[in-house]
Amino acid sequence: MCQISVFVEEKGKQEKVMENVTGLAVTPEGVVLSAFFEEPKNLPHFVISRIDFLGGRVILARDGS
Repeated sequence: MCQISVFVEEKGKQEKVMENVTGLAVTPEGVVLSAFFEEPKNLPHFVISRIDFLGGRVILARDGS
């Protein structure tokens, strides 16, 4: 099974917000991350910027609206 690490990118810097992510849901409010044995993490006002499948990384950015 492959898990993903999710990073938030702001001002050119990336910060890891969750690792071993097993689910990612895009909602009208933002992004919801889930992992085994952890409460889901809501990231309002964020969107997916890019996904690196080989590196196992999802990069989120603030919603520009």
